[in-house]
Amino acid sequence: MTFDFTDSVTFNTALSVAGLTDYIRLLLEQDEQLRQVWITGEVSSANHHRSGLFFTLQDPDGTAAIKCVAWNSQVAKLVQIPAVGEQIIILGSIRLYPQRGEYQLTVWQALPAGVGLQALRYQQLRNRLLAEGLFDPEKKRPLPPHPQTIAVVTSPTAAAWGDIQKTLKHRYPGLQVLFSPATVQGEQAPESIVRAIARVEKDGRAEVLILSRGGGAVEELACFNDERVVRAVAECSIPVITGIGHQRDESLVDLAADVCVHTPTAAAELVVPSLSELYVQHQQRIDALYDAVYEVRTSAVNQLQILRNRLQRVGLDRQVKQEMQKLGWKRQQLLQVTSQRSQQATQHLELLRQKLATLDPKAVLQRGYAVVRQENGAIARHATELTVGQELLVQLGQGEVKVKVMEVTTKTLKD
Repeated sequence: MTFDFTDSVTFNTALSVAGLTDYIRLLLEQDEQLRQVWITGEVSSANHHRSGLFFTLQDPDGTAAIKCVAWNSQVAKLVQIPAVGEQIIILGSIRLYPQRGEYQLTVWQALPAGVGLQALRYQQLRNRLLAEGLFDPEKKRPLPPHPQTIAVVTSPTAAAWGDIQKTLKHRYPGLQVLFSPATVQGEQAPESIVRAIARVEKDGRAEVLILSRGGGAVEELACFNDERVVRAVAECSIPVITGIGHQRDESLVDLAADVCVHTPTAAAELVVPSLSELYVQHQQRIDALYDAVYEVRTSAVNQLQILRNRLQRVGLDRQVKQEMQKLGWKRQQLLQVTSQRSQQATQHLELLRQKLATLDPKAVLQRGYAVVRQENGAIARHATELTVGQELLVQLGQGEVKVKVMEVTTKTLKD
């Protein structure tokens, strides 16, 4: 079928978005059935706003949901204040919200209808896993203090992945990050997360695993209460830290993880130390060592002066020799202690210097590696980002060269 867009009838009969929305609004608001309708369902999320109470009502099986609002003038008249997990019966009318093109239920009254099925299932699963010991504090493992390889399980399109990369790069440059992508919302999410964790374990390089998502509505986080995901986290062979991004609710995955925080950024901050903080700590140790040496030296000088004063009062050669022997022994002891502490401090300083040297990007270039940048300055990380004929700037250990892409292949190196 073809349309002649030059036909004046088409332009004369076309509706604006506001016109169409207003037409639909009239249909909904003039419908006798929708002016006063009773609906029953389970509250999946609730948010108190300055203008009223906004919440979502859904069927127990999660197949359908509707947004609801009880304005402040009506909230005090409700028999039952909607709360997450509760089953309620609502009397209200359908209204259309033109700005977003969405319909919602304006609530007049809410009556209790018992505990929601979703909340009941959550509590039953929580109690069963708790009885099995999956949440025991004794099973929680500490995070490694200085991990060199970290695995991240999240969606490649989520803001959480970008936040984690940015935080890790800022706090601990040179860290190796293994990304295991997963779907973190919807029916396919539980199995996807389980497979992503299994890939990390099979790889065997990661010392700690971050499982994250950038928050969302309660009903969108259902995968983190799925028994398969909870068991995968509890049985993971390496420590797991979760940063799901929801502060008001605690998922079962949070209970099973070794450490849980509220945001992906917080997880990245907790999993690695800050290199600048390590340098400050090292400087503090050096200062403490200098203070200790100065204190020992001052004490020895004071003791030596005491002995000299005593020798001035006692003229016996035998006592002088004894005091000289004691002084020599203490001097030798002081030298040994000072030498040992100085040697330990030197070794620790050399270790930190070597670590800083390995993290220096210029040092990597001096070993024969190169950095390839596109014309806009972005680093080329994958061959699929490049095109034949594209000009690139290659940064070497000494100087730079400009090259042109002659051929692009997607073959990857294998270990």
